[in-house]
Amino acid sequence: MAVEGIGPTPGEYIRHHLTHLTNHKQGFIVDFSVINIDSVVVSSLLGALVCFVLWRAARVATSGVPGRFQAAVEMLVEMVDSQAKGVIHNAQSRKLVAPLALVVFCWIFMMNFMDMIPVDLLPKIWELIYGAAGHDPHHAYLRVVPTADLSTTLGLAMSVLLMCVFYNLKIKGLGGWAHELVTAPFGTSKNPVWALLLGVTNFLMQMIEFVAKTVSHGMRLFGNMFAGELVFMLIALLGGFASLSFSGGLFFVGHVIAGTVWTLFHILVITLQAFIFMMLALIYLGQAHDAH
Repeated sequence: MAVEGIGPTPGEYIRHHLTHLTNHKQGFIVDFSVINIDSVVVSSLLGALVCFVLWRAARVATSGVPGRFQAAVEMLVEMVDSQAKGVIHNAQSRKLVAPLALVVFCWIFMMNFMDMIPVDLLPKIWELIYGAAGHDPHHAYLRVVPTADLSTTLGLAMSVLLMCVFYNLKIKGLGGWAHELVTAPFGTSKNPVWALLLGVTNFLMQMIEFVAKTVSHGMRLFGNMFAGELVFMLIALLGGFASLSFSGGLFFVGHVIAGTVWTLFHILVITLQAFIFMMLALIYLGQAHDAH
């Protein structure tokens, strides 16, 4: 329990920061009626920001010597386009997939970057607003890293899955894709009994592959960002202990050093995770174009 005049215990502090702002309390382990309002709002705002910045870059682009902003965006576009060309050989598909991959990379990077904001800054501001509205400030929950929410990452992964289904149908046709589902990876047989057994086995293997790719795609991003968020909370607790302990100076030094080191390392993590998610999306879409 919280100690009066001191504040919450470490466990209460972490639980509070790991609680989402939702439309109502979750009643089951899997409850699709629950909406994590904080994740939806933050991700939507960041998505709109990314689209505006890229739109603005396209509007101000010139054929002359580019400025810093235009040069940075052009480098990013060329990087994503080169990755798309290496995976998806259908030029017509790349007209949609490459810009989509660019937006996905920038959007996920921005959602990951929210982890770089001091842990208590935005939740504290929300707590003041929530309290000023006449509510109990202790129940002002806010998580500002959408990619540390499994609902967000699995939603993104399922969007990639739907695009894979779309391109499987578009490139191979319904009959071609259905034939592939029952003949790959183990092939088929002229014997009717073996053909049936192999067909069922191939279909089950294909479904397992689709599910495994989608779950791992979302879980990888979620796991890394959730762990990063948790580490930042533990580092923040060092600062809290600095004001409660006689050896507070040591805690404060540890807080500063650990915070600096983890922040510098986490810049690499958030960029790498955005790039990995984008590349896996391109690879899965590329596989949808290839016939077994």
